[in-house]
Amino acid sequence: MTKTLLITGASSGLGAACARQAAAHGWTHVIVHYGKNKSGAEQVANDVRAQGISAQIVQADLSDTGTISDIFDTIRACSPSHFGLINNAGIVGEQASLADLTPERVKHIFDVNVLSAFEVARQSVLLMRDWGLGGTIVNISSIAARLGSPNEYVDYAATKGAVDTMTKGLAKELAAEGIRVNAVSPGICETDIHAKGGQPDRAQRLSHIIPMGRPGRADELAESILWLSSDKASYCTGAIMDVSGGR
Repeated sequence: MTKTLLITGASSGLGAACARQAAAHGWTHVIVHYGKNKSGAEQVANDVRAQGISAQIVQADLSDTGTISDIFDTIRACSPSHFGLINNAGIVGEQASLADLTPERVKHIFDVNVLSAFEVARQSVLLMRDWGLGGTIVNISSIAARLGSPNEYVDYAATKGAVDTMTKGLAKELAAEGIRVNAVSPGICETDIHAKGGQPDRAQRLSHIIPMGRPGRADELAESILWLSSDKASYCTGAIMDVSGGR
């Protein structure tokens, strides 16, 4: 069976790692979404194709949910198949305390991390229903949802709390349709999100607070995400899996 996987935010970091491992988990067509980093997305797509499966790239600024329909117009041009979504795209602001969390900053982070995640999930489910072949959604959360990220990223943590709640609700709502919805909650991981938040050395600097003594790698997290996306997790829905080195 043809199996199509859409990964949002796949031009680098965790999304790119998922794309590069997709073939090993049985996916036959990977759709690499990017926002601004076209060259990164093209490299990821080429790496996917080198493993003998097909890949294409799609662009959308997820802070504008109206652009998301363009992604799905492209997907609908493909032949119907089993469909999977890795709802990965997300942003973080610079390290800040409450006084710095302006309404503009908080709204922007919620627009990308929550509103777009809902809309991508909604469009995915509509597609799955039209194609009638079932599917999976794996939302990317964060252990920040339970830790709160005080004095750093409380707004980001709050968005991931919303993602957890969305995961639980959609899992119950969609189970009877053969659509499984789960989430992975990474801990501190060596990706470029720390640099985007103004702390490029954060992962190594905070290694001492991780019980395993080191940050995670994107490829390690990708294995958990792709397992939840696979038939090997066929009785798993509504799960929020911590992949955090014990933190």
